[in-house]
Amino acid sequence: MGYNKAKQFSVLLLTAVILAGCSEQRSSFLDPAGPIAAAQRAHLIEVVGWTMIAVVPVFILVPVMLWRYRYRNTKARYTPDWGYSGWLELVMWGVPFMIVAVLSTKLWFSTKALDPYKPIASDAAPLNVQVVGLDWKWLFIYPDLGIATVNQLAFPAGAPVSLNLTSDTVMQSFMVDALAGQVYAMPGMRTKLHLLADAAGVFKGENVQFSGVGFTEQKFDAVAMTPEAFSEWVARVKSDGVPLDAQTYELLGASSTGAQVYEAIGTNGMPAGVIYFNQVAPDLFKKVIGRYHGGEPVLPANQPGAAGYVWQPLFNGSSK
Repeated sequence: MGYNKAKQFSVLLLTAVILAGCSEQRSSFLDPAGPIAAAQRAHLIEVVGWTMIAVVPVFILVPVMLWRYRYRNTKARYTPDWGYSGWLELVMWGVPFMIVAVLSTKLWFSTKALDPYKPIASDAAPLNVQVVGLDWKWLFIYPDLGIATVNQLAFPAGAPVSLNLTSDTVMQSFMVDALAGQVYAMPGMRTKLHLLADAAGVFKGENVQFSGVGFTEQKFDAVAMTPEAFSEWVARVKSDGVPLDAQTYELLGASSTGAQVYEAIGTNGMPAGVIYFNQVAPDLFKKVIGRYHGGEPVLPANQPGAAGYVWQPLFNGSSK
């Protein structure tokens, strides 16, 4: 009992160290915590600003005209035969044309600049993370560190993070709104996303694509840490994690929330609702993708979450 209490205290202490200096959980690109989200907010402000050139005059001129040409205003000029004004035509067509031209140009450049596949320029080496969407949880694999987590994405602040994403279930939509945009994760496919946090903090991540009854619970914390705190976190995962083997992946593949999996295999060394894995096959991510490229359809009875879900091939050397 004493050992368990001491371990729980150490977990709380480590959590306090990790979150030292962190603000409350941030969840919107309108409160950006990185360069990608900041660029998205700037783009939105520019679009709204240019759009207001057409919108504001409408809100101003409509009440002005209603007041000026009201029935009882006998001083208003009455021109029943008026039908054309060159200046009015120029403004009515020229201003919208100019707005569309400007917005189209800005959209093109912003699309190129904010390409989710484009690496973020930085002096720091990127952290590679492989992301697997499951029912209804996120699996984060750190191939260079030999560890994995469920529902917690930790990384050093100030260093770019390179995410490779796939799904071992239906299509899902990955988003950490305060850091980067949205990207889809699809079975048998690999998509990419890059993000960077300017400072330590906790940011809300979630699946924004409906994927079943547990969809609303498929959220995770993206935790940016100081390099020292991240090193301590990696050491904690390696010491308190459990192996990611066929048995544990079977639990992950079932239709369940992260909290339910935590009740099954969680330990005192893990935060509530978060699972640590300290032994991970280096080619697991590749095999998850490869199981959908075997030349044969994956039958409904063998889909993740089904009673006959086939998970063993991922751990016996086959990717079919």
